[in-house]
Amino acid sequence: MNFFSLFTAGILVAQAGSTDGSSGGWLTQLSDWAVSLMDIIGPAGAALAIALENLFPPLPSEVILPLAGFAAARGSFTLAEALIWTTAGSVVGAVALYWVGKLLGRERTRKIFSKLPLVDMNDVDRVEAWFDKNGPKTVFFGRMVPIFRSLISIPAGITGMPFWQFVLLTTAGSAIWNSIFVLAGFYLGDNWHIVEQYANTFQRIVIVVVILAIVGWVIYKILKRRREKVTSTDER
Repeated sequence: MNFFSLFTAGILVAQAGSTDGSSGGWLTQLSDWAVSLMDIIGPAGAALAIALENLFPPLPSEVILPLAGFAAARGSFTLAEALIWTTAGSVVGAVALYWVGKLLGRERTRKIFSKLPLVDMNDVDRVEAWFDKNGPKTVFFGRMVPIFRSLISIPAGITGMPFWQFVLLTTAGSAIWNSIFVLAGFYLGDNWHIVEQYANTFQRIVIVVVILAIVGWVIYKILKRRREKVTSTDER
């Protein structure tokens, strides 16, 4: 199978995943597709698969990343290459969506995404509301939350978030998330699929940490404002 046939097969697998209620069959196909992609073009295949995961949310990073680690463990490429290339792929996919939002604006971007079979507009609305409420830091934490991981780039682009800040936060969040799953696949070897069983637990932990961080930030702002008010009163 040549590269372009393999690329098309990956898109078809993603479309099947969005319409097929049984995850077992299409996830097996996805695993085979990702392994073949990495075998043909090496670590760049892992980068491409993760870039596509940003653009097509049904492609789960919880499967692709451990496979990259597994491929590194069996000598297809080095562990360092797996970590670097998957992070690069995450950033490239995120940047593509950032520029879609920035260049097209909110209404045209929403119109395009509403016509894509792989995107739920309710998810887009939730991500947009989360970004509006919590600002740029959601780009960092969003890289470790399902669905948000892909879609958080859109409101960042629409609102004109500084590009350097977006890339920095995206790279940092992606590096943490990718390293955890790539390393798990590398050390688990043939049992890489065990990672998927614990992915949801890890994601819940991340969400709790995000909520606590936001609450802590709000409390800090309230206390700071009260101190400033007391200082202002004393000076009078």
